[in-house]
Amino acid sequence: MRVIVTVHAKQRLFEDRQRGIFVDDIVRAAKLIPGLVPVATRFRGFVSIGGRAFDIVAKDIAQGRLVITVIGK
Repeated sequence: MRVIVTVHAKQRLFEDRQRGIFVDDIVRAAKLIPGLVPVATRFRGFVSIGGRAFDIVAKDIAQGRLVITVIGK
């Protein structure tokens, strides 16, 4: 499955709350979500390689899984 990370989500990675979360962590988390996600949904409880907990908001589109934003804990 192709994972598309929005520019907004990438920009949020530079904020203090998301520090320690990388694009690879987001892609890995998005691929772990089973099934089809027809509407934007918040998925909780992911952990980055560096140990930072985060949530993602994602939905499936024709081109793949779109990650709209990332929320650090």
